Amino acid sequence: MNRLKPQRTLVLLGIGHTNAHIVRRWITDPVPACRLVCISKFPFATYSGMLPGTLSEQFEPAEMEISLAPLVERAGGELVVDEVVGLNRESQTIHFAGREALAFDALSVGVGSMPAGWKDFESPALVPIKPMQTFVERWESRLRTCQRAPRCVIVGGGVAGVEVALCLRTRLQRHPARQDASVTIVTSGSEIAQGMTATSQRKLLAILAQRGVEVRTDFRVTQIDDSTFHSTSGDTQDADAIIWATGAAAPPILTKLNLPTDGRGFLTTEPTLRTTAGLPVFAVGDSGTIPSDPAPKAGVYAVRQAPILWHNLNATLREDDSLKPYHPQKGFMKILNTGDGKALLEYKGFSVHARWCWWLKCWIDKRFIRKYQAPF
Repeated sequence: MNRLKPQRTLVLLGIGHTNAHIVRRWITDPVPACRLVCISKFPFATYSGMLPGTLSEQFEPAEMEISLAPLVERAGGELVVDEVVGLNRESQTIHFAGREALAFDALSVGVGSMPAGWKDFESPALVPIKPMQTFVERWESRLRTCQRAPRCVIVGGGVAGVEVALCLRTRLQRHPARQDASVTIVTSGSEIAQGMTATSQRKLLAILAQRGVEVRTDFRVTQIDDSTFHSTSGDTQDADAIIWATGAAAPPILTKLNLPTDGRGFLTTEPTLRTTAGLPVFAVGDSGTIPSDPAPKAGVYAVRQAPILWHNLNATLREDDSLKPYHPQKGFMKILNTGDGKALLEYKGFSVHARWCWWLKCWIDKRFIRKYQAPF
């Protein structure tokens, strides 16, 4: 018969979609004789699905935020707000910048991702979209330095870049001094919103044109100056404020954990979400990759991983080998906020841009985040 050892410790590093679910489950179903410790660089988490709507001022910033202290306290856990600087595999301890090391019996890493390539450039005009907790504040700070109607550029033509561009246009139009600002998307690809159907891409191009957002494809950035950046082909683009919203890259913290990574720097895991290091360490959401069945870096996969992670953490803490595998779904519904009181919905080849799609997105997003916001 398996029994719990006394004083076992579960550590959640990063409180994103998947790890937040573990905290919530802990409120009603804690593992006996186990200590829960949550680690974050920020005292609150941000729900990525509502960031564009917050940028367009359709939501108040607090609506997309999860205050971690009351959530963790409700679960009877401990919240550590500090920077992690390393992990010792032999002693199974996490090391911090400002406090003593913490030993763990099981660890789940869910620290998300960063936009690819942003660290290759240094410019005061550059504003990476992550960390999301400070994005809107950093963006406003940059705009306040502009002495004229700002020339705004979004680097990255994926779904996130398109959504941010349209919601940014709405934000600028709400402020008279910024209504003359320009908005441009530049992307290294030959198309926008890669991964969506050709019908959805055509609709998005029409919406962008109608809203006055320029799109420049096949533009790979090689150099950024104070007000101009350049492409590999020698083209230039004027810019006073640049949002970097490219595809996912591994955050620097993953290099400090002394765990196996893939070619992009993400932690490699088994189908059970446990890392290939042979330790009781799991990697979820954008942080991990299953080499045998990789999935896109998108929040919907992190949400679907949550029940599997809950089962496998329980099994690990009970020293039970009955871990369940996670199988990424092959498709999912996409809803893009277009910043105009409408959204574009795509599902199983169906594509529509309408107000009811925006209402559906609001219902889904608010229903999700309210599960983690106080009062519970």
